Amino acid sequence: MSRSARVARHPLADSMTMTGRSFRHALRSVDSLLLSVLLPLMLLVLMTVAFGGAMNTGDESYIDYVTPSIILLCAGYGATMTATSVTKDMTEGIVDRFRTMRVVSSAVLTGHVVVSVLRNLLSTVIVIAAAFALGFRAQASPAEWLGAFGLLTLFILALTWLAAAIGLFARSVDTASALGFFILFLPYVSSAFAPVETMPRWVQGFAEHQPITPVVNTVRGLLLDTPVDDYWWTAVAWCLAILTVSAVGSAVLWRQSRAR
Repeated sequence: MSRSARVARHPLADSMTMTGRSFRHALRSVDSLLLSVLLPLMLLVLMTVAFGGAMNTGDESYIDYVTPSIILLCAGYGATMTATSVTKDMTEGIVDRFRTMRVVSSAVLTGHVVVSVLRNLLSTVIVIAAAFALGFRAQASPAEWLGAFGLLTLFILALTWLAAAIGLFARSVDTASALGFFILFLPYVSSAFAPVETMPRWVQGFAEHQPITPVVNTVRGLLLDTPVDDYWWTAVAWCLAILTVSAVGSAVLWRQSRAR
């Protein structure tokens, strides 16, 4: 193999190596894996069994209304785990060792992101299966399922890169966890758990113009075979904007971290 061919393969090989490393770390952290699955399941049961009877969402049953929201909240929790994992790497000195080994800089973050996305997608499948067991009844066609899954994957990818940027910005694991809290907070001030029109007027403006509302409305519309109106392109635009800004921001923060 020529030297140019070896160089061309180097970034991919490094990314695969770092992905394997992150995957092994995830398997060793059994408590984190269980929490990433059990927490959304507990919230799904709580919102549908304990509070579902008190919620009025029109013609839809509350479990149909809230299931897409739990999926998005699951992605937010998984993102906070990514932020703390990145910060842990940055503060424990392992990254400095990787730099002496001439590992491609993007590979470390790519490993964290790939494993986080796969973990979140697995949690999504488990939550949907549990929702069906509790009475969720999707009306989606195969094309609508594919569209909903594609948007969820894009949303999870964008949120995970945002978490990676937060992990690079934070100077401690506690700070990364605290900053990640804001990701978990957004679904509660959106159409995720209650229709926006039932909120106070001063809250409605924020709820309508933040990323969670168009994403959850689009996923809900696709799964329940109801009109998504203009929400779909707003949702895609938000996801692409977050992904672009987060990826670029991560690259900048990574270069700056050399000077720490």
